[in-house]
Amino acid sequence: MKILYAIQGTGNGHVSRAMDIGPELEKHGDVDYLVSGAQVEISLPKETKYRSEGLSFYFGKKGGINLSKTIKSNSSRRFLKEIKDFPIEDYDLIINDFEPITAWAAKIKGKRCVALSHQSALLSEKCPKPESKDVVGQMILRNYAPASVHYGFHFNAFDENIYTPVVRRAVREAKVSNKGHYTVYLPAYADEKIVEILSQVKKVNWEVFSKHNKKGYEEGNVKVSPIDNQSFIESITASEGVLCGAGFETPSEALFLGKKLMVIPMKNQYEQQCNAAAMEEMGIPVLNKLKKKYVDEIKDWAYFRDATKIEYPDETAKIVSGIVEKEAYA
Repeated sequence: MKILYAIQGTGNGHVSRAMDIGPELEKHGDVDYLVSGAQVEISLPKETKYRSEGLSFYFGKKGGINLSKTIKSNSSRRFLKEIKDFPIEDYDLIINDFEPITAWAAKIKGKRCVALSHQSALLSEKCPKPESKDVVGQMILRNYAPASVHYGFHFNAFDENIYTPVVRRAVREAKVSNKGHYTVYLPAYADEKIVEILSQVKKVNWEVFSKHNKKGYEEGNVKVSPIDNQSFIESITASEGVLCGAGFETPSEALFLGKKLMVIPMKNQYEQQCNAAAMEEMGIPVLNKLKKKYVDEIKDWAYFRDATKIEYPDETAKIVSGIVEKEAYA
């Protein structure tokens, strides 16, 4: 069986999950990998047959998306040509992690496309949603990478075909300790802003991983480093807590490791608003923005709050086998 595994490459979470899902797919057939998107700092330990810019957003420095760069960097002509030219008909099974080129190629050419992503879970009415409705965000979520059937991952198994997170093996098997520092990953904020706020929280060492800086530096109790997969794993597994955006993979890893967790969702990013709503229900503190007026809340969290630990079982092999058996000849 020829399998295509198409992965969204904006950010690192999708690729991190693929590191565990890919080998399980390979047990069922010959797998070709496609990664599309920008701003991914980690690579699959497999040959990637197809690489594309896809449709990507770029992180800004004020808590949201860099809209002008996002618009300038996405070519509709290139995107449509890639959809038209992609040999989707060569594959018996298409597994898609929120990747638009192959999703639309499959839709246009009448091929069955199996979505396996966190975004798929957010389509369920049973998953927590933000109080304010986001019609545009919901539309993007439904149409960005259309699929024939959806299987999703979320912090809890809220609905049928929704599974708990895939915690990558590198984290699951790591030695966990507590060296007292806090790991920070807020790619939508400028390093200067992060340092300005966190330097006011004394008696805490902050290890910040930056998308905006290729050289590390230290200012007082704040250490800033460029993103490196191994260094990030070493930091988060030895931390006391994690301050990050309201994505999915990093919060999932923090919860699995039993670390304190605080999240700041990106503004105007529907997926992260949904994740924040789910984490609030779990008792995880959520900040609207990284601003001076929230310094006391960060202090309270760092100095006094307890950690939340969730035992996410390792079910990746079972999940993948079940999906392949069900969908291969559907």
